[in-house]
Amino acid sequence: MTRVIIVRHGQSTYNIERRIQGRTDASSLTEKGKNDANQTGKALSNIPFQAIYSSPLQRAKLTAEIITSHLQTSANILTSENLVEIDLPLWAGMLSNEVKEKFTEDYSIWKQKPHELRMIIKDGEATKEHFPVLVLYNQAQKFWQEILTKHQGETILIVGHNGINRALISTALGINPSRYHCLQQSNCGISILNFTGKLGEPVQLESMNQTQHIGDKLPTLRPGHQGVRLLLVRHGETEWNRQGRFQGQIDIPLNDNGRNQAAKAADFLQDVNIDFAVSSVMSRPKETAEIILKYHPHLNLELFPGLREISHGLWEGKFESEIETEFPGELERWRTIPAQVQMPEGENLEEVKERSVADWNTIIKNAQDKHLKIGLVVAHDATNKTLLCHVLGLSNENFWNFRQGNGAVTVIDYPVENQGYPVLQAMNITSHLSNSILDKTAAGAL
Repeated sequence: MTRVIIVRHGQSTYNIERRIQGRTDASSLTEKGKNDANQTGKALSNIPFQAIYSSPLQRAKLTAEIITSHLQTSANILTSENLVEIDLPLWAGMLSNEVKEKFTEDYSIWKQKPHELRMIIKDGEATKEHFPVLVLYNQAQKFWQEILTKHQGETILIVGHNGINRALISTALGINPSRYHCLQQSNCGISILNFTGKLGEPVQLESMNQTQHIGDKLPTLRPGHQGVRLLLVRHGETEWNRQGRFQGQIDIPLNDNGRNQAAKAADFLQDVNIDFAVSSVMSRPKETAEIILKYHPHLNLELFPGLREISHGLWEGKFESEIETEFPGELERWRTIPAQVQMPEGENLEEVKERSVADWNTIIKNAQDKHLKIGLVVAHDATNKTLLCHVLGLSNENFWNFRQGNGAVTVIDYPVENQGYPVLQAMNITSHLSNSILDKTAAGAL
């Protein structure tokens, strides 16, 4: 496995001024940016890195240098032109509001259909078309093709920018450029990708946009996305999770470790102004939700049957070895082509997606109708993964691209009145469970 840890540069002067940075190298790190880079270095200090790559732009390069000063590594920082920020030559240096006023139509395209944004660049007498987002995605693919072959089985650090980091994650997972704005990358936010091989081979997003190490429990809302925020949590551990036994819709309760994980999630979220709470009807997410809600006693927990775990049918109650004996080859198909697997006397992923997305949409509409802002949603591994595929416009074949640890928190923001796509602000936050940026929860069976 090749582990890639991606960090966005610290806060810059242009970030504070709300200027478009792009590839201009005029902005520099603020004191907060430098302090956050130091905290990021401390958070990463126990991880042995074999290689470190940075954008050559000064805000990223200085962030990389500060982080590296805390690491136990002999690796030098290598700069790559493929890590430079998105190229917005007609807007660079301008205030966001100025761009909005001067390039109203293009700015609207940028927000609604970023992959279609086109800039006409004059080069002397000649002119050329420039599609910033499409060029950026091509740049990200080139970077992966270059470094994944070179660093098979190693752990590498990448320090880049908001746009290129989104493109790196998107090209790794196969997220369409039209969803460019659907991923958030905060200053000094940490994301982790685990590759099994080259680009196009199986890859897992272990976590995305962790900001707890710099004192931000949850990423701040982006302008225009102050609609409904959903905190999607996977239930705490059960004894069958620990044993690796398939549970599906058998109603196995939390074990003591699972209750402890739920209590830690409760502590983590205690200061968040949760307005409503929902859960799968099954006992393990219901108890997880009830433990979290001990700090929010005024809330009633609403149960949704569509959020229940996948039915594994005849696999339920069995270990992998037993399933392999009774259903030869089916586990391998489940691991490699999950959308094509029909659980014997159970469900397939499309059925799970249909019912979970239907309830998900009802939850959002109910919140919008009642003008509620932040909701807790506690469900299961498979349910959460199919919902993440839905949020990012991916097919069920991407099911295994996402990790969901027991007691982990994922943050999804919906814009006001559904104007635009939802934004995955952070995924699989587990720092409250292990004081580590790595997910230490046992994977277990679904």
